[in-house]
Amino acid sequence: MSGPLEGVRIVELAGLGPAPFAGMMLADAGADIIRIDRSDRATYPPMEGAHVDLMNRGRRSVAVDLKHPDGVALVLDLVAGADGLMEGFRPGVAERLGIGPEECLARNARLVYGRMTGWGQDGPMATTAGHDIDYIALSGALGAIGRAGERPLPPLNLVGDFGGGGMLLAFGMLAAILSARTTGAGQVVDAAMVDGSAALMAMTYTLRSAGVWQDERGTNMLDTGAHFYEVYECADGGYFGVGAIEPQFYAELMGLLGLGHEDLSTQLDRTTWPAMKERFAAIFATRTRAEWEDVFAGTDACAAPVLSPGEAPDHPHNQVRGTFTEVAGVVQPAPAPRFGSTPGEIRRPPPHPGQYGDDALADWGVSEQRVSELRSSGAIR
Repeated sequence: MSGPLEGVRIVELAGLGPAPFAGMMLADAGADIIRIDRSDRATYPPMEGAHVDLMNRGRRSVAVDLKHPDGVALVLDLVAGADGLMEGFRPGVAERLGIGPEECLARNARLVYGRMTGWGQDGPMATTAGHDIDYIALSGALGAIGRAGERPLPPLNLVGDFGGGGMLLAFGMLAAILSARTTGAGQVVDAAMVDGSAALMAMTYTLRSAGVWQDERGTNMLDTGAHFYEVYECADGGYFGVGAIEPQFYAELMGLLGLGHEDLSTQLDRTTWPAMKERFAAIFATRTRAEWEDVFAGTDACAAPVLSPGEAPDHPHNQVRGTFTEVAGVVQPAPAPRFGSTPGEIRRPPPHPGQYGDDALADWGVSEQRVSELRSSGAIR
């Protein structure tokens, strides 16, 4: 065990995407998380090796039938000794199973009950289905991403599911756990991806209120409107990302592109941006990505090669930093952020449903006899 969250115990009701990502963040930082998987997902004999879903790493799994009264009783008993519970069901599902906030807080008044949804626990859309693209569409984030005159461009599912979802839930859990340790009172954390993706837009709304951001996509400094914040194709088909915003960095970029003699005072003149983008594009097209890496190496021009997920782990900077690691033969992002005196770690690869369950239950105070009885009754598998 290691990490700043050593000693924190959390029950995680298995879900998809953002809730497991929150669990990954907390487990990497040292929290002891017992994952409650569906019993019908477990296999017998148990599967060997690691599960494919990296976001489940660092936990132990118990395969529980949540429609079995003994399975529900087990979860409530685990809750009694936990700091928190996290679930990613639609509103009302946990209540129908008998493991909603009312039942759980009745067993543990200090419990933090974290809820991860797209639309939140209330509002006219709360019970409707959706995905990342829908949540960021409603928050204003999707409408701001894309090139001028083109459709909005979904940024994978990073903004809703993970930045505005999983990280929001992890932050909420920690904030509420700190509060519970101070006040003795637990609470419900309502983490909604529509809220979180809106929060990620705080800087954009700041610029908009200051009158320097236009709602038309691809016309602003940070949305590919500016020539100094853009992606350019190289001679070999590779790409380079440029982000030289500050005047001193812009001056260095211009010099390395052979344009140091230009009038640099026009950098923020929007009328010059389209023509300058064409000039930049023509210059970048004269060299390969590797050649441009050599040009910009060690400079403050704020320019970097655009790497694929397959290339990123091998970049020298990522290698030195240990930004990626390998566990059970799988290359994956290393725990982040980094802690100076209590480093986090990936304690185990992702579990299959039910894997490491007996050890986890023993550590959480469930006797071998009860485990045997639960297995016999079909409450766990």
